This record gives sequence, structure tokens and C-alpha cells, in this order.
Amino acid sequence: MTKTEEPAENSRALAYRRRLSLSARTVSHLAGLLRRHLKLIRSRWRILPPGRIAVIVLAVLRHDQRLADTAGGNDVSESTVRRWRDELIGLLAAQAPRLDRALRKVVRRGGEVVLIDGTLIRTRRRTGKADRRNCSGKHRSHGLHFLALIDENGRLIWVSAARPGSTHDNTAARHDHILVPCAPPASERRPTSASAAWATTSSILWSSPATSPPRTHKLTPGQKQANKVLAIGRSPVEHGFAHLKNWRILTKLRTDPARAPRLLRALLVLTNLEINR
Repeated sequence: MTKTEEPAENSRALAYRRRLSLSARTVSHLAGLLRRHLKLIRSRWRILPPGRIAVIVLAVLRHDQRLADTAGGNDVSESTVRRWRDELIGLLAAQAPRLDRALRKVVRRGGEVVLIDGTLIRTRRRTGKADRRNCSGKHRSHGLHFLALIDENGRLIWVSAARPGSTHDNTAARHDHILVPCAPPASERRPTSASAAWATTSSILWSSPATSPPRTHKLTPGQKQANKVLAIGRSPVEHGFAHLKNWRILTKLRTDPARAPRLLRALLVLTNLEINR
């Protein structure tokens, strides 16, 4: 039997259009970033202009378009689209703020409280015993654990490095030195709860989940009222994660887990561009 890659008789490639639900400001920012990078590395030629490349990469990130499908619709190879994607993700990730600088920026804006919470980005289940650490018993799924800082308005400030899905939020926070008390000067101190930690002049507060009712008992009126208060306090966190996970490439990562932190930082920059427009 002879293998051939020629198309079948009377067949042709079909392409379709899809609306990209992003602002022109985001596309212009990404295209300008690529133009400056090409000028810096003295690259004289690309098969498509920077604006078109930016739209293709944003379609991959926003709608989780398959690289082969996107490549076929733009008359380029799959490896070319993969290279563009990795190149622009690296450029965007370099613009993501560090933890100390992000907190200083919040202080300059007059912010008083910063919320911290963890989330799971689902990944494919891989073979071998080494993948057991990526299994989250809470979510009953395999994935990577991330911590995020969100301000009072639901804007993402910072995203941590990736850790196995079985990692607890407190463990990740200790490794990132977020909960290490660093008391500011007495003149700049502000009241905070016992579970909070000082970081510059802002207070970092854990976003606690609501109390779940047991199978045999109902919640008391006090527990219901406490859940309402926690829900109000958690709303900025839920909004921040919702904006981040609007990028459907995070529905289930199919790339190398080692590249996940850079992808999250790149999406953090793009998310803030969309929110602050």
C-alpha cells in the first residue's frame, strides 16, 4: 500500500470566518510589539504583515483554534503559526509585572486591600507516576495550580509560577513568600485582619470559600449570612478569574506544562488591556 499526501479527487480546502471578540487596541498593541521586536532583531521579511500575524495569534489564544486549522485558512504552515504564537507569548510575558512592583503600583493608586486566591488550569492527563502530583482531589481533575492577586475592582495584578495541581494555596503562598510578614513603617500601617499579611502598605487577604452544607443538616441562619458576606468579598476574585479564563486556550492546556507560566503571564497582559480599554 502506497501512502500519499495528495488530496482526493474533486476535493478542496474549505475556510470559514469567525468574529474575534477583542478590541482594536489589543490588536494594535500586539502588532506594535511585534514590529519593535522585528526591528530590534533586524528581521526584514515575514510572510504576513505584523497586524495579520497578531490577529492569527489572538484567534489561537481567544478561541483555542487548532494550529493546523488556522494555518490552512491563512495559507501558511502549522510550524509557522506555532512559531508566531510562541514568539508573541514570550514578548507579552516579558511585560507582566513582578510581585513587588505590582504591589507598589496598587499603593500608588491608593489601594488598601489585595485579594489572593488559587485556581486550577486543567491539562491533559499524562502517563506515568510523575503525573499523580498534577491530580487535584478538590477539582477531581489533572492540572496546574496558580496563585493570583486581584485588586478590589476585580483586576488581575500578578500571577504566580505553575505548580502541580495537588498543591495547596497556603503552600504555594509560602513558596512565593507572599505570607511573610513585612510590616511597613508605623506611619503607613493600616488595619487588617489576623489572617492577612503585610506587603508594602497594602493588605493581602485570602479569599475564603463559602461553607458547604452537610448531607444530613441544613445551614443555620448565621452560616447563611456568613456565606453572603463571603460571596460579596469573593466577587472581585471571581470576576478576575472569569476575565482570565475568557481565553479559551486555558480550557485545557495541550502544550508543554513548562510553558504554562509564560502563557499565563501573557494572558494577564492581554486581559488587562481588554479591561482597561
